[in-house]
Amino acid sequence: MKFPRPRLSRRPLFAAAALATLSALAPGALALAPTGLPAPEKGLNLLVVGVDSRKNVTAEEKERFHLGGKECDCTDVMMLVHVSAANDRVEVVSLPRDSLTSFPAGHRDRRTGKTHAAHQAKINNAWAEGGSAFAVETVESMTGLSVHRYLEIDFRHFMDTVDRVDGGVPVCTEQPLKDPSTGIDLQPGTKRVAGGEALQYVRSRKADGQMDFGRIRKQQRFVMNTLHRLHDGVLDDPERLKDLAATLRGTAAAERGISTAELLTLAAHLRDLPPEHVEFATVPVRGFNPDIQGVGSTLSWDEEGAAEVFGRLAEDRPLPTAGAVAPSKIPAAAYRPAEGSSLICP
Repeated sequence: MKFPRPRLSRRPLFAAAALATLSALAPGALALAPTGLPAPEKGLNLLVVGVDSRKNVTAEEKERFHLGGKECDCTDVMMLVHVSAANDRVEVVSLPRDSLTSFPAGHRDRRTGKTHAAHQAKINNAWAEGGSAFAVETVESMTGLSVHRYLEIDFRHFMDTVDRVDGGVPVCTEQPLKDPSTGIDLQPGTKRVAGGEALQYVRSRKADGQMDFGRIRKQQRFVMNTLHRLHDGVLDDPERLKDLAATLRGTAAAERGISTAELLTLAAHLRDLPPEHVEFATVPVRGFNPDIQGVGSTLSWDEEGAAEVFGRLAEDRPLPTAGAVAPSKIPAAAYRPAEGSSLICP
């Protein structure tokens, strides 16, 4: 599936999830370092990916948080974050990991050195085959949007970042949430979690019958609640915020990777953004595809709905309403944008 690439001029654009957690910064933090954050005329797009990597995770943590399985060497989380040119809106669009795409011929597999022929694949395998550059290229091809910055987070950096939020991040559920695969076991209500349990929560997809779509909504809710918690002390302490941004960013080199200084600049731009001006959605999905040999079970985007979503972001406009997109054949995949304020735990 491929949408025509719109013409984009230059000024602020943004796309991400975990970055929204840095949406408020003391004014003095801008002095921490000069930055080269792009400023496209139609907003900034940031691609945030969560990589299934257990590097530097201890044996005790693997056992305690059910992380001992085989890592998929892929991106299990992909969020495209759009920051409006006026810095008065943020739209976060999740891209399901099993989305079917086509990889072009001629790219070299970073694992084997083999040059591939054109082939079908899941979107989350772009990083596995070609690293950050190929993941960015694939998302640009599928959405028609330019990706200006990229943020990659593995298990270690996710847990360490959450552990730097004093008192933990709230997670809430109306029904019991128990997933034997991740080990999460929550009773109805709200609980604050630290890094390891937070990772169990955002990885859980077998506890509510909503498959990966339920997991995506947990991830979106967690991002918003992290942002909300940062108002308790972190945002008024430039050094703590700098440490948080550096932990989230890590040290890995990546295609168009956002720097710690740029994260702080972005946070400063969004300092006064109210929760109701942050909107979360999942790309419109049409339905599941028949299994493909060598690829497995995949899903297809609703072409008209996806074109409407990404066309609006290209024009720096808010996301379309739920009623403007055709219903999915998968009830759990219904397109329903949510204001950030509606995701904050009571």
